[in-house]
Amino acid sequence: MPQDSKRILICDDDPVILRLLQVNLELEGFDVLLGHNGEEAVEIAQAEHPDLIILDIMMPRMDGYQACEKLKSLDDTWDIPIVFLSAKAQQSDIERGKAFGVADYITKPFDPNDLIDVIDRLLI
Repeated sequence: MPQDSKRILICDDDPVILRLLQVNLELEGFDVLLGHNGEEAVEIAQAEHPDLIILDIMMPRMDGYQACEKLKSLDDTWDIPIVFLSAKAQQSDIERGKAFGVADYITKPFDPNDLIDVIDRLLI
């Protein structure tokens, strides 16, 4: 699908994951914003208003749960779809993540094509 410069914010403390996602999403035509922790996720989301946010859960300074909760509480970011992308793969982790109101929860390791499918579904 043509992306019409849809912007996606990715926040993960693993530089390899960030780079992998950045390359794959840019190849699909998305503009990509990068953050390294939950605090940056909130700051960048408020400043840049991305179309979608991909958050790791286990990050320094503010974890993905806290960042998601903050983003969902702010008037200017509450409606941005959030996807958790996490190594926390237990069913209880997934249920906890979805309880925060995320649009989807993808476990690591992951297939980048599956993530693209989720993004396309959420941004249609």
